[in-house]
Amino acid sequence: MAAQDFVSPDRIRAQFSAAMSLMYKEEVPLYGTLLALVGETNRQVLAERPEVAHTLRQTGELERLDQERHGAIRVGTAEELATLARLFAVMGMQPVGYYDLSSAGVPVHSTAFRAVHEASLRISPFRVFTSLLRLELIDDTALRELAQGLLAQRQIFTPAALALIERCERDGGLGAADAERFVQEALHTFRWHPEATVTAAQYRQLHDQHRLIADVVAFKGPHINHLTPRTLDIDAIQAGMPAKGIAPKAVVEGPPARRHPILLRQTSFKALQERVAFVGDSDRGSHTARFGEIEQRGAALTRQGRQLYDRLLDATRAALGGVPAEANAERYRTLLAETFAAFPDDLKQMREEHLAYFRYFPTERGLAARSDPDRPLTWGALIAAGHVQVEPLVYEDFLPVSAAGIFQSNLGDDAQAEYDSNANREAFEAALQMPMLDELALYAQSQYRSMQACAAALELPNL
Repeated sequence: MAAQDFVSPDRIRAQFSAAMSLMYKEEVPLYGTLLALVGETNRQVLAERPEVAHTLRQTGELERLDQERHGAIRVGTAEELATLARLFAVMGMQPVGYYDLSSAGVPVHSTAFRAVHEASLRISPFRVFTSLLRLELIDDTALRELAQGLLAQRQIFTPAALALIERCERDGGLGAADAERFVQEALHTFRWHPEATVTAAQYRQLHDQHRLIADVVAFKGPHINHLTPRTLDIDAIQAGMPAKGIAPKAVVEGPPARRHPILLRQTSFKALQERVAFVGDSDRGSHTARFGEIEQRGAALTRQGRQLYDRLLDATRAALGGVPAEANAERYRTLLAETFAAFPDDLKQMREEHLAYFRYFPTERGLAARSDPDRPLTWGALIAAGHVQVEPLVYEDFLPVSAAGIFQSNLGDDAQAEYDSNANREAFEAALQMPMLDELALYAQSQYRSMQACAAALELPNL
């Protein structure tokens, strides 16, 4: 088959994202209710704040807003992780960033599979936060061996999915029929399985060590544990969920509300209790794992910006004197707003202090002045003269403290565990069988490409 007959990885990713959303809506009806609330909220924001609609249109974000999704999956072995990487590669998704959640009491480390070029992200921004269970953190030797034995016996990919991955790797792509079949076969890895692979007693042992360990080990497959639409006003979503019969978590994770959002804010509804059949047990038990999440994405921060963010978040949590929860939610919100007053909420200042990455656009005035010998010749002067417009690059990744907060709030307060910080990027990459990309480098490249395109449009190649 000729290369021109292959379906682009971006289109396969878009198909898979749509199919995943439909499947999850059928499995978790509250997710459909959540989508409706997000859609209502986004339409209201766009109607009431035309400047937001203009910016989204200018940056190409408006078209991707309704299809914006991220999912999360947890696997148990290096082999499962490496095969997932191959599966995601068919869809043009690469591992970006390393996240150690063990220091926050969650025995996993993770990466995010996503598209890496802005043109691909505009077609489909679908991303999957993918975690690998840290079996070495299970301190009970017998339980660790039980978990290893259970995981070694399962195969989470269908034979057809594996064959199509191999065909894509061999031929360099998939044709239309194979791409459609791949999407359907790949979905099986992410489906919910109400039949456990353990007895009720074994489930309790795994659960008592950590609820997440039971979630990863005790089932035929990893099952997607949440899908996340993108909202333009997460505080409105948080306030509106109870009226829709949805119980939100106590606090919104991430930075406080701002005029110019930064990084990522997330909230969720609490995990559902689902009926499960255990091996050798005629009575059905229950398992709590899957939930709904909502996110609001803001500006991607530079290294300096991330350092400032991390410092302010650490100061907020130190002042709180504990983990944000229902009992201290209001105090946490107040402390967060007070502390983050030190982070500039002005795009010009953020750009001049190199706190965020930006996208550069030539304006009509700038294009009209291309033959003017006296036109500005520096970025600062061009922006000040209205020849160039800048808008923040959207943050495409995740925050480890926020991810841990979402996980813990949906696992329950009794799921808290104490682990020393066990960051081990080298071990994760060895399991992945490839290096992870540096998200800051990707943002810098996107910013540079936009500056090049802007300079070329203004006929300023030496800028």
